Amino acid sequence: MPAMKIGIVGAGGRMGLALVRQLAATEGCQLVGATERPGAPVLGRDVGELAGLGANGVKIAADPLPMFAAAAAVIDFTAPAATLAHAKLAAQAKCIHVIGTTGLEPEHLAAIAAAARHTAVVRSANMSLGVNLLAQLTRQVARMLDADFDIEIVEMHHRMKVDAPSGTALALGEAAAAGRGVALAEVADRGRDGITGARTRGHIGFASLRGGNVVGDHTVVFAADNERIELTHKAGDRALFARGAVRAALWANGKPPGLYGMDDVLGFSS
Repeated sequence: MPAMKIGIVGAGGRMGLALVRQLAATEGCQLVGATERPGAPVLGRDVGELAGLGANGVKIAADPLPMFAAAAAVIDFTAPAATLAHAKLAAQAKCIHVIGTTGLEPEHLAAIAAAARHTAVVRSANMSLGVNLLAQLTRQVARMLDADFDIEIVEMHHRMKVDAPSGTALALGEAAAAGRGVALAEVADRGRDGITGARTRGHIGFASLRGGNVVGDHTVVFAADNERIELTHKAGDRALFARGAVRAALWANGKPPGLYGMDDVLGFSS
């Protein structure tokens, strides 16, 4: 079998370089392109050297179009506006689009869903096996416990993270809401400050912490009178997200157009 040709957008960032290293370590993959935003200081640099692997001949470019034309899949951990532009390119090129971008708003999700009519798109707020298992457990526990158990989701990330709550925290909230049979938008409390009154029964609360270089910690708390259940996942290295993203790209190879998630990739949806 020939190696699957894969490109990376946002290749000069921490997540992008983790993806470069993961592709180099994964059998059956070939890195065919790497891009960064116009004006980025790493443009023109060899991405293998930046990733600490030694030169691999792939220079970081500003124009993603040639990469989308050459690649079977492109992995995208960038920003919402950039991901929207990449989704259009992926649809035009019939290139698999693996999206780990967070902070996506409903209009972004609608555009991604439209692009998925033309190519396979795998989108997840978190690509790790552990977090997706945590979401499954959260859904099951929420289904078994009634509203006597308050649900709170606590997340902590590095000081540079720009969106809050994290995409993973919101995905865990969606899982808890699904377990309860409610819409998250109707029961979410996304921040408390000042005199807010007593907690609303049945609501799902979020708390966001930022500091240091924390890769990502998430805890789902089910709290009732005199007892508390906590489900926790702690990420120690971005490599685990990179492994999941590369696995998603390989899984999507040959799949028909459509919008998929890590549940599909990991077999949780079957």
